Amino acid sequence: MSHRKQIDIRGIPFSIETGKVARQADGAVVVRFGASMVLATVVAAKSAKESQDFFPLTVEYRERAYAGGRIPGGYFKREGAPVKKETLTMRLIDRPIRPLFPDGFRNEVQVVCLVVSGDPEHDPDVLAMNGASAAISLSGIPFRGPVGAVRVGMVDGKLVANPTTAEQAVSQLELIVAGTEDAVLMVEAGAREVPEETMLEAIAFGHAECQRLARMQKELVAEAGKPRWTFDPTAGVDTELAGRVRALAEPKLAAALGTYEKQARAEAVGRVFDEVWAAMGVEDTRKGAVRAAFEEAESAVVRRMIVEQGIRVDGRKVNEIRPISIEMACLPRAHGSALFTRGETQALVSATLGTKSDEQKIEALEGESYRHFMLHYNFPPFSVGEVRRFGSPSRRDIGHGALAERAVEAVLPPKEEFPYTIRVVSDILESNGSSSMASVCGGSLSLMDAGVPLRSHVAGIAMGLVKEGDRFGILTDIMGTEDHYGDMDFKVAGTEKGVTALQMDIKITGVSLEIMREALRQAREARMVVLAKMREALEKPRAELSPYAPRFVTIRIRPEKIREVIGPGGKVVRGIQEQTGAKIDIEDDGRVTVFSPDSASVQKAVGMIQDICREVELDRIYLGKVKKIVEFGAFVEVIPNTEGLLHISQIAESRIRSVQDVLTEGDEVLVKVIEIDGNGKMRLSRKMALRDQPALADKERLKNPQAANPPRD
Repeated sequence: MSHRKQIDIRGIPFSIETGKVARQADGAVVVRFGASMVLATVVAAKSAKESQDFFPLTVEYRERAYAGGRIPGGYFKREGAPVKKETLTMRLIDRPIRPLFPDGFRNEVQVVCLVVSGDPEHDPDVLAMNGASAAISLSGIPFRGPVGAVRVGMVDGKLVANPTTAEQAVSQLELIVAGTEDAVLMVEAGAREVPEETMLEAIAFGHAECQRLARMQKELVAEAGKPRWTFDPTAGVDTELAGRVRALAEPKLAAALGTYEKQARAEAVGRVFDEVWAAMGVEDTRKGAVRAAFEEAESAVVRRMIVEQGIRVDGRKVNEIRPISIEMACLPRAHGSALFTRGETQALVSATLGTKSDEQKIEALEGESYRHFMLHYNFPPFSVGEVRRFGSPSRRDIGHGALAERAVEAVLPPKEEFPYTIRVVSDILESNGSSSMASVCGGSLSLMDAGVPLRSHVAGIAMGLVKEGDRFGILTDIMGTEDHYGDMDFKVAGTEKGVTALQMDIKITGVSLEIMREALRQAREARMVVLAKMREALEKPRAELSPYAPRFVTIRIRPEKIREVIGPGGKVVRGIQEQTGAKIDIEDDGRVTVFSPDSASVQKAVGMIQDICREVELDRIYLGKVKKIVEFGAFVEVIPNTEGLLHISQIAESRIRSVQDVLTEGDEVLVKVIEIDGNGKMRLSRKMALRDQPALADKERLKNPQAANPPRD
């Protein structure tokens, strides 16, 4: 039996249905909004694996090509590895649901969301977020949900829920909010320098919609939910052992955690664990339990220092930023580069300028599109002193790169003014927290070093939270330990004017708007400090591009001439590129951009294009070339690829017996354009050209002696 619940969002039905499809999954729903449909399912193992010391949650999201009415590209003609959009959506689904599974739950859980119908006006990602929550809530798996999720835009100064694709294109804000009925769980945003108070208003607006969606899911669970699983989070926990570990560890941990340098601190904490393990005197099979209890004790000490004493493990105050150092132009051959170091986090960031042919092609449900700005983030294992497989970018790498990309993209010049394809790469060389925000700072600096005319610098800062009952501490510029043992990771990037990107993840069941307001205020203060440091290193974009970057000239031609410039199969434009060494980009509106590090190559290519596109003018005299002779005259090319008829009666002042008596193919002759009809056909006159410009006759005689003295009839 199927069950269905529905609400309206901006007059459009948003529905969740269960019981009709995928009935062998523990939970399955179909979510609809407009013509978009997502199938969301969840399956959980009935028991945890032995010695499992973490919660194995996996989330998969796939957009089926048939959902958009298309066949996948590539050789295999089927969907392959997840693309960037799918990976980012997996993270959006995972982040709000993960903290709602109870502590100690170790059963493997897999959430799978499939987009089976794609409405180009309504992005299915928020449907998948709601669907995942509903499927888990219906399944009976231990879960403190449900969770509602909504996209918020700002169009003409007004906040709108689930804006259409057209509205998103003009929106000042793209915000995704996820939350329960009680509190906000996750925020993800890109913005065009939106003030902090406006951002808070948008979050509150989005949370109100999340509450409606969560209530709808609760109603569905009340009708169709499966019995709740029995789960006791204290089962198997040895409270006596945990108490002994705390008593042995906590007095020594405070001193060990006071070691400021990351590696030295880890070694000091490791020595404390070795001492605790030796003092416990238990069998080796219980070492895992001892280590888990030791980490709980370490977490308690770190959190107590922050909440009760207002100090952190590296000695900073809660609102203090780590020391910052910046080195500009550190890579001699890169178009732009910066080495940004904040404490023990270091990012080597480079900027490269390319042409339209370097744009990234995107295949999506909505069709094909191209991106001219990319920011890629790499997190090699040596950055944290580890030995690990050096493979393709992880979901984390892709997510961090997308966040930094959104932050910087807001201040880029319009493509019409700066037609380069831009790629920024951030290689993390050291990491102790906040590497994505270091990538934002380094990305802004490297682009200015490359001469990209950014409107302003963009800086990022990561905020943290430790909450114990009613007491809490908000931390500025968190490092790894505080991220690991804290309750919130709140990344904020922006300019002096406002926020350009925001991301919040929490490990508790929600945070209030008051806490977010204070975190945003503290983040703004810190951002101003970082921006001042960045301006000291490089105040504004360099006036000149790198000598290794391509230069460009943009001209406009009539759109009807584009075919002539390109030529059959691209033959003409390829020939120009081969002769000049320049790269040529042609837009449908007639805008032509010529790129080359050599200005002479640019000018030569521009000249060749202008020759092709030159228009013939009435009453103007040209030195043309005879292309073909016929009985009644000759066809003369006056400009490249444009010919007119020179009638036999217009060749000479006196009557001539035959055209061949005066002209041969290949001759260069002076002609005047005496008529252009409605179809563009031209009539030419040699005798009128010589009559109007007798001084030019000598030039023709040198080119064509035979035509200078035509035989008379």
